Amino acid sequence: MEWIRQKLDKFKEPFNKGNKLEKYAPAINALDTFLYTPNHTTQKGAHVRDAVDLKRTMITVVLALVPALIFGMWNGGYQYLSQIQTEVTFWEAFGHGALKILPMIAVSYGVGLGIEFAFAIFRGHEVNEGYLVTGLLIPMIMPIDIPLWMVALSVVFAVVIGKEAFGGTGMNILNPALTARAFAFFAYPTYMSGNQVWVSEASKVDGVSGETILGSLAAGNPVDYSAMDMFSGIIPGSFAETSTICILAGALLLVLTKVGSWRIILSAFIGASIMALIFNALPSMGIEGNELTNFPWYQHLIIGGLSFGIVFMATDPVSAAQTMKGKWIYGFLIGFFAVMIRVFNPAYPEGIMLAILLMNVFAPVIDHYVIDGNIKRRKKRVSSATAQIKTAV
Repeated sequence: MEWIRQKLDKFKEPFNKGNKLEKYAPAINALDTFLYTPNHTTQKGAHVRDAVDLKRTMITVVLALVPALIFGMWNGGYQYLSQIQTEVTFWEAFGHGALKILPMIAVSYGVGLGIEFAFAIFRGHEVNEGYLVTGLLIPMIMPIDIPLWMVALSVVFAVVIGKEAFGGTGMNILNPALTARAFAFFAYPTYMSGNQVWVSEASKVDGVSGETILGSLAAGNPVDYSAMDMFSGIIPGSFAETSTICILAGALLLVLTKVGSWRIILSAFIGASIMALIFNALPSMGIEGNELTNFPWYQHLIIGGLSFGIVFMATDPVSAAQTMKGKWIYGFLIGFFAVMIRVFNPAYPEGIMLAILLMNVFAPVIDHYVIDGNIKRRKKRVSSATAQIKTAV
């Protein structure tokens, strides 16, 4: 690999400080740091050295997304082919799904990284690796047949308005991937909801239904899928949201590597369970419910984007709560509000998107009151200890 290092160093010479292409150095340095560990060292002072950096953190999240991505490719093809032919091979289904999502991923990375590079050059700072995850998340939470130009516009909105407007990586208050989905949802609702957008070419082929479980329940219709179908993910939906098994596999990797907060994940599932149990208890109180309120509480956890949103977007370290107690509160309220929104407002059955964005806004407030409470308790302990000392004296 030494010859690659030498070629890259030679290629970088015109971009070094003082040379005519110095302005474009951030774009070249981004390629360098993606391929190699930075070779600069500290010269003075005490520094904490750790093998974990932003690049390794982002790559860990990407690896955690791979199981859901691979399954989503297969399921995306299977949901379509299984309704128009009697037998579907693995490679037929996988190939169809891959042909749908790979162009979306290419557009997402191309447009998003292009904007990131442009802002880095304009501001004169290095390119951060934060978009490695966002660029993959955005296609994974979109409908299978969404036009590529809508993906591009959603990426532009998420990166420029949701991220760079606040200062770039580490400064955004909203999760960029969910910002892109929210933009597409409200700007182009006919492409983001309904019973024809979640299965490939459902609107073009007679007999193909693309209605999700949440959409069916919101319309007051019963569900024909078993709990195992829901848990395994062989149901219509966004590419990555259907398989709870694959999502939990990714969650395990994030928790073991300490990239994702287990407190947020656990508390969010607890909050969703409690809200769903409350709705399930309505009939026993003499209150007539509907298909969503009567839906078993544990099945609420394995349908829609609830699990995917909790594991991969609620745990975003930038937009989530930072304090330990704050993470418990933040996660609990996300799960609680997600089920509440999907039940109370059938127009937005996928409540996890709005719940996470809402709590992104309130995360700093939660941390503020947690820290303020800690300070007051410490002052109270100090005052109590001082009083005891004076009494003893």
